[in-house]
Amino acid sequence: MTAIPMEHGLLLAAVLFMLGLIGLLVRRNIIFMLLSIEVMLNAAGLAFVVAGARWAQAEGQIMFMFILAMAAAEVAVGLALVLLMYRKFKTLDSDQVSRMRG
Repeated sequence: MTAIPMEHGLLLAAVLFMLGLIGLLVRRNIIFMLLSIEVMLNAAGLAFVVAGARWAQAEGQIMFMFILAMAAAEVAVGLALVLLMYRKFKTLDSDQVSRMRG
């Protein structure tokens, strides 16, 4: 069985991270912004797993488990804030919410 080269895995992680960053900067909907952050976290986790597999160390998988736990906490807090924002402002558009200060 042949292994996937490290460069391919890191390139995939970089592409996923850039897609998440572009989604975070371009989208104004809070739900899509949270999804973009999730994509970025998974890209970082993929980079850790690829690097750990390259050097035959378990630290990459351990870091990925930490990233998964952090992503789960981010989703819980983020969705609670989204629900609170929607109840208060009746919109999920971050530009509209920033204009409604006062």
